[in-house]
Amino acid sequence: MGRTTKRAALLLAIGLAVSLFSGCGGKSETVKVKVGEVTRSVFYAPEYVALSQGFFKQEGLDVELQTIPGGDKTMTALLSGAIDVALVGSETSIYVYQQGTDDPVINFAQLTQRDGTFLFARKDHPNFDWSELKGSSFLGQRKGGMPQMAGAFTLKKKGIDAAADLKLIQNIDFANIASAFASGTGDYVQLFEPQASIFEREGRGKVIASFGVESGYLPYTVFMAKSSYIGKNSDTVQKFTNALQKAQLWVKRHSPEEIAGAIVPYFENTDREIVVSAIKRYKDQDTYAQNPVIDDKEWNNLLDVIENAGELKERVPASKIVDNTFAEKAGSGE
Repeated sequence: MGRTTKRAALLLAIGLAVSLFSGCGGKSETVKVKVGEVTRSVFYAPEYVALSQGFFKQEGLDVELQTIPGGDKTMTALLSGAIDVALVGSETSIYVYQQGTDDPVINFAQLTQRDGTFLFARKDHPNFDWSELKGSSFLGQRKGGMPQMAGAFTLKKKGIDAAADLKLIQNIDFANIASAFASGTGDYVQLFEPQASIFEREGRGKVIASFGVESGYLPYTVFMAKSSYIGKNSDTVQKFTNALQKAQLWVKRHSPEEIAGAIVPYFENTDREIVVSAIKRYKDQDTYAQNPVIDDKEWNNLLDVIENAGELKERVPASKIVDNTFAEKAGSGE
């Protein structure tokens, strides 16, 4: 056998050895995780940071993100197995538990820790007092959803009976609330960002208060999965939570301008300055959770909000549908 032939055979043998080694664990396979978010929102900035900065990839995960408008539709997709993980209001897991199930939905990582809506008025109120709402026409959110419940909770704290003191409008779909207000419906409206910043730029009014600040800390938006999925894929859930924690700390350490730069690919039709404004408003009021842990105080405040809305059959202990194991392992701080 000639020298060239021997060299070729040696290289081929090395190549086969490397290939076999890789196939036997030298390189771990990427795991696909199908995630459904209830809406596309700047409110969920850390999720997009985890994607854009490669934190999920670093953990060996291929996250396929889809937007499924509506908490009911998102939960249906989760329960049917169309998605593996849902990003949705934690109240949905309580509703599923209340209906009775052998495979409950488990909250394993918190993304936002405040309600994300703001009170928007047609004109500025420099010295706003909540009593000014009495007798007004108020365009609110869908009954039974977290925005509406957090809004009602806040109004009650401020001494306002929504049913008796307001002309309450709740028959408009979430997607059409902003356009309804723009066309003249309501004196006040409950809005998420970036719509609030967009309306301010357009001269349609001003943000005069925050329902998120007034309703307090609660596990508002949470990553959750069926108990059976978590049981079979605990390593994947841990890696997912690790990536989220990295993203949360990244958001904490970076400016609204830098965060906007990381997430604008997910908001192609939104002006960058609007994204910056929305992120700043959320960061200033500590909306983004800095770690994925859902603590008992937050959970009990959530139950208070739902109970006030008349949507709670029983106070469900966190131990029944919250698993902080993954969040605590991911690290609850710097």
